[in-house]
Amino acid sequence: MRIALSQLTTGPDPGKNLRLVEEWTQRAADAGARVVVFPEASMACFGTPLAPLAEPLDGPWAEGVRRISRATGTVVVAGMFTPAPRGRVANTLLATGPGVETSYDKIHLYDAFGFRESDTVAAGSTTTVIDVDGARLGLATCYDVRFPELFRAHADAGAVATLLAASWGAGPGKREQWELLVRARALDATVWLAAVDQADPGAGSGSGSGSAPTGIGHSLVVGPDGTVRHALGAEPELLVADLDVDEVAAVRRRTSVLANRRPELWR
Repeated sequence: MRIALSQLTTGPDPGKNLRLVEEWTQRAADAGARVVVFPEASMACFGTPLAPLAEPLDGPWAEGVRRISRATGTVVVAGMFTPAPRGRVANTLLATGPGVETSYDKIHLYDAFGFRESDTVAAGSTTTVIDVDGARLGLATCYDVRFPELFRAHADAGAVATLLAASWGAGPGKREQWELLVRARALDATVWLAAVDQADPGAGSGSGSGSAPTGIGHSLVVGPDGTVRHALGAEPELLVADLDVDEVAAVRRRTSVLANRRPELWR
């Protein structure tokens, strides 16, 4: 399966960001990608008041993504914000395209490193997988990567890959943590891990913008054996990669971490 990771930088204007989604999806489709994954907060960057921008899944921004998907014949996964109770929003991944129409609300909220996502965002409670060309793919968002259970749940549901969309917070050691966590989650679940981050708005400085998590770049594709197969730098760039879904079964035969679990001991 050929996928594309769109490591771009979004701003506060959903309309401008939708035009970026259109441009990058077309580039990915021209490269033969079947699935195009955009970062968390593709609709509007963090540091923007989110509640006034949030739209339902049948609103104009999501409909714009569906139009782009239909025009290119690709499955598009993109981060947006949908309304939630008590004036908050859900941090939502929309997945739409041929045979696919679903969404995932981020389960683990980023109340860490001095940022409190839960002040404005309501947590999701349901895992989501999609099926593309006979392959099952799990969906995850940013801080989720610190929680192995979600990725094992994808594997238990039959997923051969997880698509991880992020807007990773900058700071000392954060790039190293990002790569370590993505590789670890691939190993935990013996799945392909395709992780796309927002590009560094500081053009490679790693400084980010203010206290909000606005991305550091360094998107990567990790194999089910935990090895990095493709990686980007900090600047905006499109990564196109072929995932060998048959490799997952081969790795699981050699490394039986899923079969060897003892979950009954931890209940």
